Amino acid sequence: MTVAAIDLGKFVNGDASDRRSVADDLDAACRDVGFLTLVNHGVSADLLEGVLGVCEQFFDLPIDVKRRYVDPVTSNNRAYAEMGTEALAYSFSSDEVAAPDLFEAFNVGRSDTTGPYYDQHRRFYAPNIWPDVVPEFQQTLGDYLAELRKVTDSLLELFAVALRLDPMHLVDRTRHAVITARAINYERRSGDVEPVRGQMRMGAHTDYGILTVLLADNVAGLEIHRGGDWIPVPITNGAFIVNLGDMLARWSNDRWVSTMHRVVPPPSGDGGSVRRRSLAQFVEADPDCLLECFETCIGPGETARYEPVLAGEYLLSKLMGPRELRPSSVVDLA
Repeated sequence: MTVAAIDLGKFVNGDASDRRSVADDLDAACRDVGFLTLVNHGVSADLLEGVLGVCEQFFDLPIDVKRRYVDPVTSNNRAYAEMGTEALAYSFSSDEVAAPDLFEAFNVGRSDTTGPYYDQHRRFYAPNIWPDVVPEFQQTLGDYLAELRKVTDSLLELFAVALRLDPMHLVDRTRHAVITARAINYERRSGDVEPVRGQMRMGAHTDYGILTVLLADNVAGLEIHRGGDWIPVPITNGAFIVNLGDMLARWSNDRWVSTMHRVVPPPSGDGGSVRRRSLAQFVEADPDCLLECFETCIGPGETARYEPVLAGEYLLSKLMGPRELRPSSVVDLA
C-alpha cells in the first residue's frame, strides 16, 4: 500500500490536462487509501516550523499554567485539553471501556464569525481562548491558518473536480465551515510509566468532517488500518498529510473512504524521551448543510447508503463521546 503524493500546485496552476491528471490521481488515492501526501502546497517552510515552535512553547509550560486555559464548556471544543482527558476510540460507539489517550492538545476555531449566520449557529463557533503567556502564539497560528485556508479551498475544488461535480460545489458548502485547528503534543519523558495494555497516544478513529490537513514532525507513530493490518504512514518534511473524513465518505456513498487511523506509543522498554508535534486542521461543512449523497456517486442500480443528515448535528454526535469518555451516537434526520 502506498500513500500517494498529490501535487497541489500542478492543479492550481496547470492547464486543463494537468488539472484532470491530478484529479484522477486524487480519485484513485481517495478510493484506495483515504490518505495522501500533499506537496507543492505553497506554505513556506519558515511558517511551518514557526507554528510548530510556538505550540511547543505552550506545551512546555508548567501544567498549572496550562490549566488556566481550559474551557469549562466541553462542547465548545476550544483551548487546552490535558493529557488523559479524551479517548478517541469512543467515537465509534464502542461498548468497551477505552483507556484515555496519551496526548495533550490546544484547540482554536475560526475568528471571522460575525454576522447573522454565525449568530444563528453560535454553538459551532465558540470564542477562542488565547494563551497570552506565549506572546507570538496567536499571531503565528493566525498567519498559518490564513495560509491553510487557501490550501483547503484549493483542495475542495480539486475534490469536486475528481467527483465530476461543479468545481465550486464543495467550496460553496463550506462558506461558513466549522474549522478547528488542534495543536497536539505527544510526549514521553524519561521515567514515564509504560502505557496500559492497548493504550494509544491517540486511539483508533476516523475523522468526522470533510477533510483533515495534518502538519507533523517526521516521528513514527501515525498508522492507518487497511486490509486488516495497521500500516505506518510516512511523514515527508515540508509536506502535509491529508485524510478524508466521514462527511465526505457519506456524501460520496463510500466511493471514497474515511480510513481508521491511530497514533501508537513509542516502543516500550527503552525509557527514552520521544516527542511528536503535530497540528491538524479539521474542515467540516456548514452546520445547516444537508449531507445527501452526490448524484455522481450513485451508479446504475445503486441507492444511497446513508440517510440525509445535517452536518452540524452529525458533527456534535461524533464529537462529544470522546470528550465525555462515553460512546458516541450518530444523529440522522427523521
